[in-house]
Amino acid sequence: MSLSLPRGAKPFVDFPGLMRAHGFAVAPEQTVGFIEAIGLLGPRAIDDIYRAARAMLGPQPERLPEFDALFRTFFLGQTLEAPAFSDDDDDQDLRVQDDGDSLIDTPEAEEPNESGQQAATGEVLNVRRFAAVDEATVLRRFRRAAPARLPQRRAYRRIASRRGNAWSLRRSLKEAVQRDGEVLRLPKLRRKLAQRRILLLIDVSGSMKGQTDGYLRFAHSLARAAERLEIFTLGTRLTRVTRAMKRRNREQALAIASGLVADWDGGTRIGDALGAFLAVPRFAGFARGALVVMLSDGLERGEHDAMIDAVERLARLAWRIEWLTPLATDAGFAPQTAALQAILPVIDHLGDGSSIERLAARLLKVASGKTR
Repeated sequence: MSLSLPRGAKPFVDFPGLMRAHGFAVAPEQTVGFIEAIGLLGPRAIDDIYRAARAMLGPQPERLPEFDALFRTFFLGQTLEAPAFSDDDDDQDLRVQDDGDSLIDTPEAEEPNESGQQAATGEVLNVRRFAAVDEATVLRRFRRAAPARLPQRRAYRRIASRRGNAWSLRRSLKEAVQRDGEVLRLPKLRRKLAQRRILLLIDVSGSMKGQTDGYLRFAHSLARAAERLEIFTLGTRLTRVTRAMKRRNREQALAIASGLVADWDGGTRIGDALGAFLAVPRFAGFARGALVVMLSDGLERGEHDAMIDAVERLARLAWRIEWLTPLATDAGFAPQTAALQAILPVIDHLGDGSSIERLAARLLKVASGKTR
């Protein structure tokens, strides 16, 4: 028994078929999602249909002109270039990507920020090519020093120690059995020291364009030295790149990260990104008791209240928050943005993140307890 489609739904089923006929990979589930998105959006205008198609049918970035031409031909009967579709960034949700898994929808792209000097509100999807900058000496020294100097915490597990603060009843009984009831000494226990988790958050927006490459190389070195580390990038999206950064070969790690992170040099939505991070229970668990290192200039172009609220919630979970900005190149640096000024009482330190040397020195200083 065949079921006939409603007349109004037929164009939305035929368009994915047209895409497949032109070599686009469109799964049946994407067609269903496209129709559901149309139902959620209304649609009130052709722009709504376009957004739904872009989001649910997932055309490759390099084939967007071909996709746009197919869309205009099918829905508008046009073969000439039409005006670009506009979008209101404030009404959009942030996309969360967990090492390749997309969780939340994404906003539309705007023009790239070529200058790298100003924070932008729109999303720009790019693939990053990393320059062959050699900081081998600094990173090699950091990797050697970090394992012994990264911050530690007392674990719940106890181990034998002559200077322990608790008695080991089990060991005492074992020795008594071996010595016919005699106990020559009382074994002691102390809580084992374990490396404290580090949560590294890297701002990849347009205003951080000059520092992003170095930050990712530093993240790879930290991943090689740390036992417990989580790494996220944030701009107009939130992307987990932990697995990529744990690759032994640095070039492979950066290449994989380049493919995972789609919002290089785009807008700055720190509050939304942190809010999305905290909204995923598994991600929020990474911050519990952790040293949180934020590498960002703090030039938030989203809602300041969202950023302030997210940082306050993050501070309640974290052991310590280090906010390192490339703008703090001198001791007298004072933040100029309202959002960064508002979170100063919440974070533990606002310092210089203008170079890999400064990042490495600060992290080792925090780990050794010299935090002032």
